Amino acid sequence: MEQIRREDQSLSELFSELSTEMTTLFRQEIELAKIELRKKAVEAGGDVAFIGIGGSMLYAGVLAVIAGVVLLLGLVIPVWLSALIIGLGIGTSGYVLSLSRVKALKRLDPTPRATLATLRNDKEWVKEQLS
Repeated sequence: MEQIRREDQSLSELFSELSTEMTTLFRQEIELAKIELRKKAVEAGGDVAFIGIGGSMLYAGVLAVIAGVVLLLGLVIPVWLSALIIGLGIGTSGYVLSLSRVKALKRLDPTPRATLATLRNDKEWVKEQLS
């Protein structure tokens, strides 16, 4: 039925229909790209939050190390050792957390793969329509 209908249409009508369909398709592809990029941005945002938490923990560790050094120089008693151990532990934890999230961000692929795949399919469809 569609074949018969197309045979009755003029070439200009067919090109007009193709243009309309391509415009609709293009708009849908843009929307798909927006959705896909939004999803990737949310994923990256979570990693950035963990980097911030790791940096805060590292900062707290540095403060504890400083407190340990101050106690060492001021009192020269074993309390400094406790503060130093806690500071190093917190600092190491923050460093490890930040490093793991930085690696996760480096692995994140921002390319909208689904959109590119559908664009390839669309290209083939347009070729079929023109032949």
